[in-house]
Parts: sequence; structure tokens; C-alpha cells
Amino acid sequence: MDLNAVRTFVAVADAGQFQEAAAGLGITQQAVSKRIAALEKDLGVQLYHRTPRGARLTIDGQAFLPHARDLLRAEERAAGSVRPGRRALRVDVLGRRSAQAALLRGFHHAHPDVALDVVTLFDGDEAMAAVGSGSLDATFRAVTVPAAQLPDGIEAVRVLDEPHQLLTGPGHAFADARAVTLEQLAGHRIWMPGVVPGTEWAAYYEELVAEFGLTIDAIGPNFGPEALLDEIADSPALATLVGEGTRLVWPAAHDLRRIPVLDPTPVYPHSLLWRGDNPHPALAALRAHLGAARPGPGTWVPTWAR
Repeated sequence: MDLNAVRTFVAVADAGQFQEAAAGLGITQQAVSKRIAALEKDLGVQLYHRTPRGARLTIDGQAFLPHARDLLRAEERAAGSVRPGRRALRVDVLGRRSAQAALLRGFHHAHPDVALDVVTLFDGDEAMAAVGSGSLDATFRAVTVPAAQLPDGIEAVRVLDEPHQLLTGPGHAFADARAVTLEQLAGHRIWMPGVVPGTEWAAYYEELVAEFGLTIDAIGPNFGPEALLDEIADSPALATLVGEGTRLVWPAAHDLRRIPVLDPTPVYPHSLLWRGDNPHPALAALRAHLGAARPGPGTWVPTWAR
């Protein structure tokens, strides 16, 4: 369908006259008439009654008008998706309640004029491929390989070291502790059914277990965070590890406790990854806003993040 003809049809509907629509479009009245006639021929219906006082929509014209407006809005969205300065910055986060999402919200508050398209991709290789192809502008991930081994053209900077906390129910042995150490956690069951082998967070916890003798149990179906919190709340033995910046919501009756882990504090290294030749103007603003993480004293990261 000729969108110029559709645009002309809408202009006539708004103006009520062919002459006024022509002036608004910057074309001749004859051109307006030709476009409307071509559209009517294409649709096989009459869209306007021509009268001495102007143009009046027929019943078919009235039926077509809202769809014509939708077509023009779709055209604008399609053009805006690739037009420099108009396309939303498309960024991948692991979850909408994660610390990564909180970083992105902070950027949005600082730059409310920047349009954001927030997506959540589970697989790290998929996210990396999307950044490489240009379908994503950036992704937040833990980088488990040296910079030289990243795909060609991909750049990365570590933007956040997120401390871990122990999450327990009110009946757990550490429920009333102001803090716990990794040494104290040895021998206690830490249940994390969301840890999937082969992911970057699985690599993180594998090193944590190996270095400090922790027992992290990933057995069992992952029914989501709500089900995990229900189990933790009712158990005197189960606990889990959560990121300090991860937002969790639970019923008040659960009485869950978030307890800092110290000596050392395990921190998860979040990095931002992007293509070095990505021309999106907001990408530089995002990188400048995030800065670079500066590991604090008394923290622990796996060897691939040191």
C-alpha cells in the first residue's frame, strides 16, 4: 500500500478539504486528488464524498481511517528503530529485579531523554552473538575469559562488583547473626536451584565452592524466586545466596533475613559488553554513567575476574 497515499488520505480527513490538505503536505491539490483516487482504486471503495464545501468521509472512509492512522504510526516506529538519534538503546540484563537492571534504572533517571529497550536473554552466548550482530547494543555479563579471547570487535568493562548476602528464614541457625563468614558457611546447605551448568554464574559458584568448601545444592526443579523464598522461609536448614542489589519481594509473614557475608565478601563481577564500532549516540553516555568498578578491600572474586 502506498503510504504517501495513506498519509494524504489522513491529511484530507483532518483538514476536511483537499486544498487545505495540499497546502499542509506541500503538494498541489491535483496531486492530492490523484493520490486519493489511486488509493480508492487500490481498495476498491470510495473513501470521500466530494462536496462544494469540502470532502466528507464515506462509511468505508470512516472504517479505514483508524487503520490508516495505525499504518502511519507503524511507519514512524519502523523508521525510528534505525534512524540515528531516534532508535532506542537496546540493552540486555539477566533479570528485571537484578542489580544490572538497577544500574540501567539509574542511567534512565540520569538521562530520561534516552529511549531504552530492556531485554532479558538467559544464554550468555546468545547475548554475545546478539551484540556482535547489532541486534543488541549492549549486555551485562560476567566475563570469564581474558579480553583477548572475546569475539572480534567486542569490548568490555567491569562496572559493578556486587556483594553477596545470605538469605535465611527465621528458624535458621544464622537468622539472628549480624554477619557471617565464608568459613562459618562451610557445612551448611546453600540451595540455589537456578544455577545452570555452563553459565557464567555457575563458573562463579564453582570457584567459590572449591576455594571455601561450601555446599551449594542446585538439585531440584527451578520454580522461580517465589517458590525458593517459600521454601527458605519454612526451613531451619536451607539458606541461599543473593546479590546485595537484587530486589526481592516476599510476604511479611516469611520474616526472611538478608545477612552480609564477610572475611572475605564474595562479589559478583558484572561487566558491560558492546561492539566497539556501535554508533548509537546513547551508548557512550551509558558507558560514561556506569564508569568502572574498583574492587574494595576484603572482597573475593574468582580467578578469571582478578
